[in-house]
Amino acid sequence: MTLPSSMNALILKGDGFGNTRTGAAIETLEPYLEYGSLPVPKPGPGQVLIKVRMASVNPSDLYFIKGEYGQPRIKGAAAGFEGVGDVVEGKGFYASYLKGKRVAFVGGVNGSGAWADYIVVEAAMCVVVKPAMRDEDAAGHVVNPVTAWTMFDIVKASGSKSFVFTAAFSQLGKLIAGLARDNGYAMIAVIRKESQAAHLRELGAKHVLVQSDPEFTSRLAALLKSEKPRVLLDAVANQLSADIFTAMPARARWVVYGKLDTEAPALKEPGQLIFMNKKIEGYWLMNWFRKASIIEKLKTLRAVQNRFISGAWSTEVVATVKLSEAMRELPEALKIGDGKIMIVP
Repeated sequence: MTLPSSMNALILKGDGFGNTRTGAAIETLEPYLEYGSLPVPKPGPGQVLIKVRMASVNPSDLYFIKGEYGQPRIKGAAAGFEGVGDVVEGKGFYASYLKGKRVAFVGGVNGSGAWADYIVVEAAMCVVVKPAMRDEDAAGHVVNPVTAWTMFDIVKASGSKSFVFTAAFSQLGKLIAGLARDNGYAMIAVIRKESQAAHLRELGAKHVLVQSDPEFTSRLAALLKSEKPRVLLDAVANQLSADIFTAMPARARWVVYGKLDTEAPALKEPGQLIFMNKKIEGYWLMNWFRKASIIEKLKTLRAVQNRFISGAWSTEVVATVKLSEAMRELPEALKIGDGKIMIVP
């Protein structure tokens, strides 16, 4: 196929890191992005050029465009980390093998982003998508589903058949709820709204606690005593998270994989880290990709795709926004909540 020389994209206005810590909330994209034209990027050795079909919007994307993520922005580059598309060019043995295939990918860290018509990605960060898998599932099937699968491995290795999960009505929380149910684990899900509780139970969460419930503290204490969870999977990292961790039994691990709250928590009993052998640690999927063997990666990714194809998992898309309309429509779509937003060319 003949490739165009230019493409449409949502282009980063900022460079490096920002000076604010306002969280994932976005009222307008104007300070951070502009819709415009960029040259179609060219793949280097070990890279592929992908014609994007659909790109997902994750909290990490929102932190990134504001300069609040752990990686610096590149001014003038396209935003967006994750999506699905068709490989149209490749440089290198594996990259050439991928040509013509539909792949899920993670990129956006080298100056080429997914919120565009085309993206250049390391071939190693691409996953060939089975024909039976929907684009809606494939577009977000690396970051959240693989995170869910690999974080659940942490739960299984903990020696406890239960765990606590905050911000549990996120797409990631919904995926882990199904894994917990299917593997006989008790998920103690912490959510903000009572209206979310019934659906989360349907998806597999055994216990659902609503933060605004006057009985929240006593119900949590009872569950921590009866279920004895040793892992807290936490995307919020606020004072409530710290208090839950403090109330958990010995050898508990507080695994932080996000910072949805800008509040700085205080650990009221740091002596627990010494005398109760508790641990606080971070989780970033990129580290798993760097450390896992090829066999482990293939096994995990195959299992993830099979869960979507079988219907055990499904991506709940609440809005699909055209790239050309995203400056206006994406902030409004983000207010819907309770599901994924996709961007399409």
